[in-house]
Amino acid sequence: MPEAEYLQTPSQTVGPFFGYALPYEGDSEVTPRADPESIRLHGTVYDGAGVPVPDAILEIWGPDASGAVIAERGSLHRDGYTVTGFGRAAVDRAGHYTFTTVRPGATADGRAPYLLVTVFARGLLHHLFTRAYFSADDPFLATVPEDRRGTLVVEQDGERSYRFDIRLQGEGETVFLDFMGDGRG
Repeated sequence: MPEAEYLQTPSQTVGPFFGYALPYEGDSEVTPRADPESIRLHGTVYDGAGVPVPDAILEIWGPDASGAVIAERGSLHRDGYTVTGFGRAAVDRAGHYTFTTVRPGATADGRAPYLLVTVFARGLLHHLFTRAYFSADDPFLATVPEDRRGTLVVEQDGERSYRFDIRLQGEGETVFLDFMGDGRG
């Protein structure tokens, strides 16, 4: 019997089907807007040419204001009261997204508070992981080349409002991270 020959199969992009398959009512409202601790996290997703991407989806995960991991159920069925720690937002035609969430606390002493961000967009073979830091004073950030650190730090642009733009490639490309699902971080 001849030895089998294995060929690599082509990858399929992660979109654009998700624009109608993944959004749900209240998906971008991790916390109710009326909550006195709520903040706005918003920005624009850009492609390599600096053009806004009109059909991306972002997900965020984060701790509560004290840094504790949120274990409340209700991520897919918002009740208007529960802070779930998870949100999903589709960008508009101008590539802009908005979340209502809480400003996360640091999860450990000596660490800066941050939200985990996942990007799904047309043309990507795999979703991308990054972080939105609320302070540049963090041991992990110190390992990122100085000229790239700013791509991981939010910019306060108003009272309880923070901007975090994402550039998929090219000049000013956001630093993206590998996620090791084997417990190595």
